[in-house]
Amino acid sequence: MVMTPEVLTLSETPWLFTGVMLGKIIVAFVATLLIVAYATYAERKIIGRMQTRMGPNMTGPKGLLQPIADGLKLFFKEDIIPSQSHWFAFILAPMMILAPAFVSIAVVPFGGDLQFTYDGTLYAVPMQITDLNIGLLFIVAMAGLGVYGIVLAGLASNSKYALLGGIRSTAQMISYELAVGLSVVAIFMLSETLSLRGIVAVQQLPLWGSDSLSFLPNWYIFTQPLAFCLFVVGSMAEINRTPFDLPEAETELVSGFCTEYSAMKYALFFMAEYANMITVSAVTTTLFLGGWGGPFWGWINFLIKVFAFMFFFIWIRATFPRLRYDQLMYLGWKIMLPLALVNIVITGIAILLW
Repeated sequence: MVMTPEVLTLSETPWLFTGVMLGKIIVAFVATLLIVAYATYAERKIIGRMQTRMGPNMTGPKGLLQPIADGLKLFFKEDIIPSQSHWFAFILAPMMILAPAFVSIAVVPFGGDLQFTYDGTLYAVPMQITDLNIGLLFIVAMAGLGVYGIVLAGLASNSKYALLGGIRSTAQMISYELAVGLSVVAIFMLSETLSLRGIVAVQQLPLWGSDSLSFLPNWYIFTQPLAFCLFVVGSMAEINRTPFDLPEAETELVSGFCTEYSAMKYALFFMAEYANMITVSAVTTTLFLGGWGGPFWGWINFLIKVFAFMFFFIWIRATFPRLRYDQLMYLGWKIMLPLALVNIVITGIAILLW
């Protein structure tokens, strides 16, 4: 008789737990930075093709070294701080935007457990930096913190254009954070957990609890299509992606809240935008597309879905013009918020009847 080794969690071996945790943090951080760098390249190439242009094609083969060249250029450019600005807040603002975007990645599960044997003991390593039992609330909180950096940049710059961008961002965040928060309440009701890992686990079960429908994925995009649409649109508004980029609005506010910034501090704002796009794509994949579930290895399934969402965001940018500010407010308060409330009521009735 073959004895199956007992599977232990790393928390039972503190020194091994610390090493693996540091490794996961480094891998996640480096992978996010690489994706951020080449998301800028991909966006310029994809939009170029959609607009019958070439996009970057001179720096390196097919322009693949363009992100590195841009980064080096911004790193060595002169860093200018306006004489009438509040210098400490001016320097702090870009970091306040970037930090929440990277911290949010910590609670997103990007694969199932990875098992390995060490010293005759079988260990299970979750493909996630940390599994908070309130993981989704943590991400919503981090998304709310990002707006403080934008407001601080607008105030500290002592510029009318930057101030208007910061004020717009505040109103936009308040308007759409309500709809986004309410849209995921239906997911909580169905999964009965706030853990992102738990939400993915529920989506691995048969659809509607029926074995006869086991060939269909139990993804919440099928049972909660309205919540999915509200979450995606609201998330785009929260991270200031086109057509909701009113806080920047180059045609009206020069560059909005980051008008007075230059060099690496200017680059940090755009790093934060693409890091937020990665986070939104990862969270949407986790909540509505079954996370790492699929025909391939867990993390490969996860990356395919994330990149598909990022392509969708780029496609939207190449297709739709920027909304007027009154249209932005109307959509958030008079359409999305009532629909999110109606979806909660319908979901509650369906659960009760089922």
